[in-house]
Amino acid sequence: AIDEYKPLDATTNPSLILAAAQMPAYQELVDDAVAYGKKLGGSEEEQIKNACDKLFVLFGAEILKRIPGRVSTEVDARLSFDKEGMIHRARRLIDLYKEAGISKDRVLIKLSSTWEGIQAGKVLEAEYGIHCNMTLLFSFAQAVACAEAGVTLISPFVGRILDWYIANGEKKSYEPSEDPGVKSVTKIYNYYKKFGYKTIVMGASFRNTGEIKALAGCDYLTISPKLLAELSKEYTKLTPTLSVKEAQACELEKIHLDEKTFRWHHNEDQMAVEKLSDGIRKFAADAVKLERMLKERMFSAENGK
Repeated sequence: AIDEYKPLDATTNPSLILAAAQMPAYQELVDDAVAYGKKLGGSEEEQIKNACDKLFVLFGAEILKRIPGRVSTEVDARLSFDKEGMIHRARRLIDLYKEAGISKDRVLIKLSSTWEGIQAGKVLEAEYGIHCNMTLLFSFAQAVACAEAGVTLISPFVGRILDWYIANGEKKSYEPSEDPGVKSVTKIYNYYKKFGYKTIVMGASFRNTGEIKALAGCDYLTISPKLLAELSKEYTKLTPTLSVKEAQACELEKIHLDEKTFRWHHNEDQMAVEKLSDGIRKFAADAVKLERMLKERMFSAENGK
């Protein structure tokens, strides 16, 4: 898909890596990760964790052969409320990329947009020059805190916001301009541009091409191959709906969020609270499945299973 659509950047997450690791085409990468984990030794748990990190980096390195820009590699979602744990794991991933001959400038470390994740991103950017991509971002409070933390990029979700409103509201379909996910990203984009934040806004998690077209003009968009295929069949003129000029004219007030005010504002957004916790649980569950798969590869033969 990357070879076909030639994107600038690409992203991975635990669910995508889990799916790819089960494909016959990528068994060599899985074998390499397993060998690496065993070579470093340590307890069974340490070997599996090292193999897991290596597998993420091996997939990232393969992607980087095919794109000119950056790859996003995710820190284990089970560390979402552990600031120091996220910092440590992010640095470890960057070290593994370095061992593979890949500069940290070609990698974005993905962190959950919890308060702890955002503060981990702040430290990684300021103290280590490690670029971060803040994911699972659903609320305006999360976006403001990320901007204040000076992270490189945020991935505000569109489709998962729409999913929540359809599941929890009376309305079962929305015009693209009225789509709650589109409106959320539009507000974030306008706020960032109005107040001169350098953080890149990358709309993510789309359910249809209408959402994508409604966010034309956004800094970046991350789009699945399926939706890229649909877009490639369209020949209508696309005009940007978002622009810096319009953003600077919009009526938004600048706010500052410390931890207490962040937690309050985020908590006031029921959708965001539910989707953030749900996203963390799903990514964590897939991380566990991936570890189980690696564990079977690494230890079942030894135990005569």
